[in-house]
Amino acid sequence: MDLYTNEDSQELLQSLDRALPYIEYALNNKPMFEGERYLTSKELCSILKISRRTLQYYRDGGIFPFIQLPGKVLFRESDIRKVLEDRFRSAYNIEDYSL
Repeated sequence: MDLYTNEDSQELLQSLDRALPYIEYALNNKPMFEGERYLTSKELCSILKISRRTLQYYRDGGIFPFIQLPGKVLFRESDIRKVLEDRFRSAYNIEDYSL
């Protein structure tokens, strides 16, 4: 039976500290498919801060294009960005509407 010393524990923690940036990168950066990132419904709801029901409403209304596979719905990131850019409305300036 091997005994682990305090030195072994410190070495393990240092190894984990070195691995942490790689783990964070893997969790935060989705792999691309032919240069495109695809988001799940859950991911898109989290990014846009909307409910799943609201996302369903946008899908049903043809606002957000999507890809439907058996048991999975995906949204192309570039499509979502385009929809948001096309629907952007700048803030109103009160001075422009003086009587």
